[in-house]
Amino acid sequence: MMRQVDLVERVTGYDPSADEGALNRAYVYAMKMHGSQTRASGDPYFSHPIEVAGILTELKLDHSSIITALLHDLVEDTDASLGDIESMFGRDIARLVDGVTKLTRLELQSEQTQHAENFRKLLLAMSEDIRVLLVKLADRVHNMRTLKFIKSADKRRRIARETMDIYAPLAERIGMQRFKDELLDLSFTELNPDARGSILTRLEFLQSQGEDLPNLIIDHLKRTLAKDGVEAWISGRRKTPYSIWNKMQHKNIAFEQLSDIMAFRVVVGSIEKCYHALGALHAQYPVVPGRFKDYISTPKPNGYRSLHTGLIGPERHRIEVQIRTRDMHDVAELGVAAHWKYKQSEIKVDGRQYRWLRELLDILDHASNPEEFIEHTKLEMFQDQVFCFTPKGDLIALPRGATPVDFAYAVHSEVGDTCVGAKVNGRILPLRAELGNGDQVEILTSRTQTPSPDWEKFVVSGKAKARIRRFVHMKEREQYSDLGRQILQKSFREEGYELSDKALGGVLKKFKADAPDDLFAAVGKGNMTAREVLVAVYPGVRDAAKRRNLWPFRGRTHANKAKSTALPIKGLIPGMAVHYARCCHPLPGERIVGIVTTGKGVTVHTIDCETLASFQDTPERWIDLAWDVIDTEETHTGRLHVMVANEPGSLGDLSTIIGKSQGNISNLKITSRSIDFFEMLVDVEVQDAKHLNDIVAALRAAPVVVSVEKARR
Repeated sequence: MMRQVDLVERVTGYDPSADEGALNRAYVYAMKMHGSQTRASGDPYFSHPIEVAGILTELKLDHSSIITALLHDLVEDTDASLGDIESMFGRDIARLVDGVTKLTRLELQSEQTQHAENFRKLLLAMSEDIRVLLVKLADRVHNMRTLKFIKSADKRRRIARETMDIYAPLAERIGMQRFKDELLDLSFTELNPDARGSILTRLEFLQSQGEDLPNLIIDHLKRTLAKDGVEAWISGRRKTPYSIWNKMQHKNIAFEQLSDIMAFRVVVGSIEKCYHALGALHAQYPVVPGRFKDYISTPKPNGYRSLHTGLIGPERHRIEVQIRTRDMHDVAELGVAAHWKYKQSEIKVDGRQYRWLRELLDILDHASNPEEFIEHTKLEMFQDQVFCFTPKGDLIALPRGATPVDFAYAVHSEVGDTCVGAKVNGRILPLRAELGNGDQVEILTSRTQTPSPDWEKFVVSGKAKARIRRFVHMKEREQYSDLGRQILQKSFREEGYELSDKALGGVLKKFKADAPDDLFAAVGKGNMTAREVLVAVYPGVRDAAKRRNLWPFRGRTHANKAKSTALPIKGLIPGMAVHYARCCHPLPGERIVGIVTTGKGVTVHTIDCETLASFQDTPERWIDLAWDVIDTEETHTGRLHVMVANEPGSLGDLSTIIGKSQGNISNLKITSRSIDFFEMLVDVEVQDAKHLNDIVAALRAAPVVVSVEKARR
């Protein structure tokens, strides 16, 4: 474990203006607060923040970042509070610590929700100060280095998967290639140890056969460049096992077919020398077709710049060569940390580098729940990219497989919402067409256009999916709300009341709703009945209806009411519980049969119910039943499958017809929606089968109803 004096000397060695006093206080305070806590490895817990701070000193970060690393687990794992940290180290340090701290004290619904909420908070914090992300990544690097000490295999795999899905892509997005490679390979070690071991074995075999092949190739490249007057520093590195395995999976090829297991970096003095070196190498060695990429003229979104080329190099070995300047090399290795300015405490980078962060914040605004946010975030971050241009020449980076709709949303959310067509390289192409590198895309828009639900099937960017899904949810909610309002208005009007937002305000809390629209939508979806809302607003309605004998069927006599206590079914075993099957909704007047279930009594089905097929092998459970001829006030539910025209007033006409036929809609669920039609399941309280048939006949006579039949599910 690094000593206090060693840490301070390391920081002041590259940043003489660092606050030594604050560094010393943070070291002592963190050691004191963590006390006797230990890690899964058995080491003192304090060794972890020390190691995280040490990782950040390798990046030469400012003293505030180092102090944050020392304190980052205090709020979560000790009695220290953010107030304590602010009073001792200032508001800036407290803000950074808060950004890294997990939300362990929130009452969250599930582990997945907790993970999503933690990431939401991290994203918001790093949007204000990127140092939060740098500390978090260093924290994750050390946790992954010590992952093997965690006893639970499930927990190790969960942490490794989270690292691969979220933190490695984040490291890549800010150019921290070293962090990214290490995080991916450590995750790979846990998630697929057999594959990693196999690749390492093959690499060791190749190394034993190739003697000192990397140095041999480096000498050849140096001599080739020197002949052309290019002075360069050249290094070679073997790609990580995960990188090799990922390429094998992506290209569906065997290990022996890989052509670029080794990559060589050529560092020269200027941009002009980069292209000079490229020409010299291409003149000397055969070029592998399709392997040249110019990230100098078109940098990656994280600021990475370099020339990449594939060659049949010395000794006929296929190699990858990356050509860059010293500044480009620093950015490639350290990413955003290479731009740190200690005195100004700010990062001097091109603002376009953080476009991806703005996109993630936009997803945060449009995702309806934490799980959806994390899903779209993975889509946004963890994909290969293509680079397209606007007609003005602005560069737009998109995930591989992106379409003009993805491009439109990347330009601006409103452009995406109103997109009606696209010209790609001057030709009009379908909105689902896949874009390629270098395409020039012009988006055609219309003020009357709105996002189509079909777009979600082919867009690939997280921002586009989040925006489209939110719009679809909003439109569905509007339609459910309109339907629910009509159902409630009818129910209230039949009892002589007027539906108003003021009346509903008193029962919102009871139904866990924030506004009347929430109640309307719930009724429209069928999550609750209009009767439940009516009774909640006017509790006396239930008793008044019984006294006036107006519900559910008007005109009943007291004699009939007396008969309602008996079940209108013949053939039942005395004292046995009875309930009606929800699969077929039997009604008086239909042929019925009973199925005996131990502990549940008798379930009444219609004789043609499809469910009865599952009881063919147990005839002893069948009971022959029939409806009694006695009159009863008991109501029964009939389920209808209805298709109506998608036009203003159609749902109102539907409910009016059912009401006029003395039926009561107890539930309604829309099962399909298109531009022209609605399909829905409608539960109607009726007296018997004849009553339901009368309602079906009335509906079929209505112009807005396309079809109606009794549902069999």
